[in-house]
Formats: sequence, C-alpha cells, structure tokens
Amino acid sequence: MAAAAVSLLLMLLPALCMMPWPAAAVGVNWGTQLSHPLAASTMVQLLKDNGFDKVKLFDAEEEALAALRGSGIQVMVGIPNDMLAGLAASGKAAEDWVAANVSKHVSDGVDIRLVTVGNEPFLETFNGTYLNTTFPAMQSVQVALAKAGLSNRVKVTVALNADVYQSASGKPSNGDFRADILGLMLSIVSFLASNGAPFVANVYPFISLYADANFPLDYAFFQGSSSPVVDDNGVTYQNTFDASHDTLAAALSRNGFGNVSIVVGEVGWPTDGDANANLQLARQFNQGLLTRIASGKGTPLRPGSAIDAYLFSLVDEDQKSIQPGNFERHWGLFYYDGKPKYPLTLRGDGDGSFLLPARGVAYLSRRWCVLKPDADLADQKVGDSVSYACGNADCTSLGYKTSCAGLDARGNVSYAFNSYYQHDDQDDRACDFDGLATTTTVDPSAGTCRFIVEIAPTSAAAAPARDVAGRVAFLLVSFLLLCVL
Repeated sequence: MAAAAVSLLLMLLPALCMMPWPAAAVGVNWGTQLSHPLAASTMVQLLKDNGFDKVKLFDAEEEALAALRGSGIQVMVGIPNDMLAGLAASGKAAEDWVAANVSKHVSDGVDIRLVTVGNEPFLETFNGTYLNTTFPAMQSVQVALAKAGLSNRVKVTVALNADVYQSASGKPSNGDFRADILGLMLSIVSFLASNGAPFVANVYPFISLYADANFPLDYAFFQGSSSPVVDDNGVTYQNTFDASHDTLAAALSRNGFGNVSIVVGEVGWPTDGDANANLQLARQFNQGLLTRIASGKGTPLRPGSAIDAYLFSLVDEDQKSIQPGNFERHWGLFYYDGKPKYPLTLRGDGDGSFLLPARGVAYLSRRWCVLKPDADLADQKVGDSVSYACGNADCTSLGYKTSCAGLDARGNVSYAFNSYYQHDDQDDRACDFDGLATTTTVDPSAGTCRFIVEIAPTSAAAAPARDVAGRVAFLLVSFLLLCVL
C-alpha cells in the first residue's frame, strides 16, 4: 500500500514541480512554552521535512541546540530580557554565556548565525526597564564573540517590536525612530552597521487589526486593498506589511544607515482565540506573504532586495501568556502535536510542496473527560470547576467567534474539563470535579472544535515504517485541499 502511494506521488511530481525553487530562505520561530512539547529531535526533523532553512530560538535551550547539530539549519539564538542587566554589567558573564551557548554548539556543528540580545526590550509597556541595559549587553556579547574568534561568523543584534519606528503622517517615506528613544536607536543601528549585523523587527499586521476596530481588513493581506496608502513619493501601499517594512527602511535611510539589512524576526497570523483569528485568514496571510517572498520583488523602498522573514510560529504553545489576547496560544503553523493546520506552500503559491506532519508522535489513550449527562448546570460547583480547569489549562478556544464558539453550555464545560484532564496526563483524579465529570472513549469534538488527546510525555522522535503510507496520503490530501481553498 505504501509503495503504491509513493508510486502515485512520483507520477504527480512532474506536474507539481513546474515552478522553480527560489533561493530565498524561509525561517520560523520555535517557541517552547508548551505543557507537552514534542522532543527536540522530532521538532528538528519537522523543520527539515518541511524545508525550513532557518530557525529562531528565544533562548539558548540545550536540548534544541543539541538537536540542531549537523542539520544544516541556520540558527538565531535569543537572550531573554531578564539576562540583560547581568550581561551589561559583566564582560565575564558575557564570555561565559558565549562559551556555553555559542562556542560549544558551533564547534559541535550547529550553524549559529545571529544572537538577539533581548526580545522587544523597548516596548512602551516595559516602562523603560531595559533602556539602559540592552545596548551595553549587546556590546558585551560582541566583545565576547570576538574573544572567542566568532565575531565574523556570528552577528549580534536585538529583536525589536515595530513600535520602535513610526511615521507621523502615516506614510512610509516619513518613517523615523520613536522620538523618546531616538538617540539610543541611532547608537544601536550604528553598532549594527559597523559589525555587519541586520536590524531585526517583528511585524504583526494582525495586531494592527486587533488593536483598531476601524482598521481595514483587506489592508492586512496581499491581494490589494480598498484603503491603500499613497506615499509622498507616489508609491501606493496595498498592505500593512510593506508599509511597516518601508517605514523602517525610511527610518534607517533618514539617519544615514540605508545599507543596514532588515530581517523580519516575527510575522504571522493566529488561528484561534479571536474573531479574526481563524484557519482561513491565517492561510490567506501566510500564503500571501510566502508567495511575496518567493517573488524576490522586495518592497517599494527596497525593490529587488529579498525579504528575509521568520514566520511566527512553528507550533501552538498552550502555556504562553494570554495578557495580549487569547490568540497568543494559537500562532502555530502546526497544532501542538505537529499536524499542519492548513495546506501551505513555503516557496510560493503553486510550487507543489506542502507542510508535512511531525513523525512518530505518540499520544495518550483515546479518552476524554466530559460533564456527566445528569449534572445540573445550575450547580455552583459547575462554575467553580470550570474556573479551576481553565485557570490551570488552556481554554482559549472557547469564546466569541472562536473554533469552539458553536458549543452549547454543556459542551463548554466538557471542553474545560477535558483540557484540564489532558494537561494532567489523563490522571483519573483530574476527571472528577466534585463528581461532575466522567471519562468517555467517544470523541466529543464537534464541527471546528477539537477536543484534544494530549501527547504522551515520552513521544518518540523517529517515525515507524507504518507511518510512510499515512504521510504520503496526507501530502496528497493536502494537495487536493489546496486546490479548493
């Protein structure tokens, strides 16, 4: 059966592969805030199977870096904000960090190219906490890399939110850095220029839409807009990504740093947790972006310059903070278990390559926790139990216009109970809730609402032979879905 499926796929390949494979690399962010993460080796295989050339890590996690050894994947390693003060104050601390988290792994065959010293440290919500430590920390790490003989290979930068630059007129060509941090930004950009490092900016059209009820929806995508922005130079901007990218390009040029390259460190669209976070819009945005990258056209202010971007993110993370919004746990191209959410072609629409699922994922038993049929919804214990379950597990798929919005009241309670039950590895004690709950082997999923079965804590990293037919079949089904979406 597997051989027949492979033969069929081989016959289709000439038709599927008519388009050229552009040289532009595609990166992705690998976050690890999950209650049940897949093994690092499984994640690296997922990256390789799907043709990701680059990966961005938020911390120098030993397991992830070890798994990337010899993979051929370029790596951007992050330093968390809570380490900035220590690195700024001590050259020895920077040398120790570089030795443990860069030198060691580079010598072992990990292709580390960038170190981001801090993650969006100048957000206005941080109230200036990291203004005095970020740049000195960058300088300390740069000196440490030079001492280690790695400064020509590994570049130092900082991952910044797009709010560090702006345009008073709203037109990209008028872009400049935020007035309150202008001096600091010029010091940092001068440092980047002198060391041949890129400016890393996180661009989120979804957040623009989320924050402004009057934001034109079609301006977030790449198919043209009913509300374009006409710049002073006569360029018409049809989408917010180009406008944001060129606002930064203008800010760099305005201050004498037009040759500094731009890397989009994070860009993507969530699939749940908000009315505008769904599979259809996420696919529309990500495929539009990827097709744009594959075209090699660049942006109006940097025409012909390949867009260098890291998609956000690889998998959903059920333990991320939801302070910005419930959508924060649903940015993944893949679900928590490494299954693709929708057909996506990384190298541009129509190239014939489709996202493939993670190999060899082991699950807990096919068992769910639900509200007992005879339970009384008016019982105070029901409300208290739901609050407890959702306070300790993930219920962000419940709400207005989310994937589980179609559930009735009993379904909502069952979803909360099951979320907690799976989070606790299907422990029998986690499906009691004062006698209100019971387990079932009948999948309670309904419509777009998935009642998950969690990953087994010891999920295998290698795919057994029997997975081959299933993976080939998945690819063929993805092709069919792509044709109709």
